[in-house]
Amino acid sequence: MSTSSPAPIRLSQFSRGAGCGCKIAPAVLETILKSDLGTFPDPAPLVGYGSRDDAAVYSIGDGRCIISTTDFFTPIVDDAFDFGRIAATNALSDVYAMGGKPLLAVAILGWPIEKLPPELAQQVLEGARKACHDAGIPLAGGHSIDSTEPFFGLAVTGEVQQAHLKRNDTAQEGDLIYLTKPLGVGILSTAQKRGILEPADAEMMRESMTTLNTVGMQLGRVDGVHALTDVTGFGLLGHLLEMCGDRLGAELQYDAIPKFAAAQAFIAQGCYPDGALRNWKSYAHRVEGASSMERMFMLSDPQTSGGLLIAVDPNEQGRIEDVLASVGPIATFIGRFSAHRSPTTVEVK
Repeated sequence: MSTSSPAPIRLSQFSRGAGCGCKIAPAVLETILKSDLGTFPDPAPLVGYGSRDDAAVYSIGDGRCIISTTDFFTPIVDDAFDFGRIAATNALSDVYAMGGKPLLAVAILGWPIEKLPPELAQQVLEGARKACHDAGIPLAGGHSIDSTEPFFGLAVTGEVQQAHLKRNDTAQEGDLIYLTKPLGVGILSTAQKRGILEPADAEMMRESMTTLNTVGMQLGRVDGVHALTDVTGFGLLGHLLEMCGDRLGAELQYDAIPKFAAAQAFIAQGCYPDGALRNWKSYAHRVEGASSMERMFMLSDPQTSGGLLIAVDPNEQGRIEDVLASVGPIATFIGRFSAHRSPTTVEVK
């Protein structure tokens, strides 16, 4: 009599939304974050939730600041080790996006104990330890609960000199826009969940999501970098609109934006995450030139552990490109910030 081994557990089948695609849509988040309490008590943080920045920042004197952030989500890949590594890399990115250096992290784990074996959760933690090891910091503790869906992430503490702090709302008119990773992770992860993603494309997706955005630390020391953020659950357009605020507009060169080729093909097949449509409905009224299906879903595709979006003084372009090249990522020039033109904020050419 022959016996067959049980089918491998696919973590992505245990979550409704994958990775940062499970984030609440920007328009809904606006309602949730409304407060009647007014400003922070003194001493207030240098960066709070007002600009929807990547992390909170608090001055501890002598020009030194503490960075505090948390990020967690449901499985975006099937492999437990990779899930933990990706979630940790994504959380660490918030510190790099402020120009800072991570110091330590603690884990946040939700696990359906009756559905998934604890050995898989151990592999998730091991993947996170790998990411933290690569970042040169300890995974020093954490908290866990028994939950209906698996989720995992980190709370990360970092540091930055106040002079090197980068915000997401300080870009200037005329600044050049750079992006350090290709778009399409949310689309590829949706294809993987449906079982139609080729192994080679799955590997490219994994490689992108496990690449640390350590270049943010170097960019923090460059005065010609006027603003910095990372592209995650709100898609490229959502995070670019946060950078624009009410002061600026932006012009994007669509063909220059790096994209996973397979993601473009999947859009044509109608394969894209629900989060992309929620994102698009939240900010479509502020965007011109992105009404085609491909542009709409590619630019609003929720990224998990996406690249850095950088506002660069055009007079410092050469120097900043040297910095980017010296640490590995291939940053791509994709547009520039312009004067604000209501109601359109971003024009896609």
